[in-house]
Amino acid sequence: MTSRMSLFAVLSSVRSLVRRAGLFLAVVLLPAFAADQEPRPLLALCAAYPPEITALQREFGVSESNGFTKTSIKGLTYWRGRYGRFDIVVFRTGVSLVNAAYQLQVALDRFPITAVLFAGVAGGTDPSLSIGDVVIPEQWAYHAESAYLNPDGKGGHVRPDYFKATYENFGMIYPNDVTAIREGEEDFVTMPVFPADPTLLAAARRAVPHLPAQRKAGREIAVSVGGTGVAGAVFLDNAPYREWVFRVWQARCTDMESTALAHVAWANRTPILIVRGLSDLAGGQHGANPIDENEASVSAIAARVLRQVVDEL
Repeated sequence: MTSRMSLFAVLSSVRSLVRRAGLFLAVVLLPAFAADQEPRPLLALCAAYPPEITALQREFGVSESNGFTKTSIKGLTYWRGRYGRFDIVVFRTGVSLVNAAYQLQVALDRFPITAVLFAGVAGGTDPSLSIGDVVIPEQWAYHAESAYLNPDGKGGHVRPDYFKATYENFGMIYPNDVTAIREGEEDFVTMPVFPADPTLLAAARRAVPHLPAQRKAGREIAVSVGGTGVAGAVFLDNAPYREWVFRVWQARCTDMESTALAHVAWANRTPILIVRGLSDLAGGQHGANPIDENEASVSAIAARVLRQVVDEL
């Protein structure tokens, strides 16, 4: 009897230990498991055209062999996968303001995107910058939202009654601010610029000191955060217009997508950051524009900078 009671006591003790161990596992491990099941942030990584998207895909390891899946929506391909602690969706915006705005809105409508990050090339308009340098502007303006006016015969131009010039003109071209609206606004508001996200800008500033040295045309490139970028529905390759763009907006670079992307991100209240490597000088060079010989290598530089920014998030 005594031996049976002793055996029972032992078995009871064992069962108690097992129950306690089970409770410990439930308390300690299940929350970790549940946390692992929570949705990860989904970053949209995008670029406009083949050299840019090729560099972006290479830098982030976008391929089916790395677990990425491919989806087609309205003819556009989206690659979905994982990079570090983030889910990412990678796609082309296409060239031009309209393509960029449309394609980004499609992506925002179809995927639970938490932030938009773009890497590509641009024309440098800040005379202190050189080909290969990278700029990450804190705000974006349209330079070609304008009125084209007739001469008035007195050295000026005939202005419509509605038009109030707020910027220096370039000949017949009189730029103007756009108006925009989003959820929570009662009416369209004037938007001289569309902002990049402060948190993403802070990550970019942290990233810059950690970047490896990169060289282009025999010189070490500079990577800087801040200032204004501009975009318009034109490929800018004109020295006087370039000088005017810098004078009016202090623009560091110009391209054909960024302000539209920032506009759409603002309208959707989605954080955005745009990284631009300078493939040319937007007309400030001597002779032919060198974008063709620089687009691949500078796209790679911009994509590398963007990856460092993501690593800092």
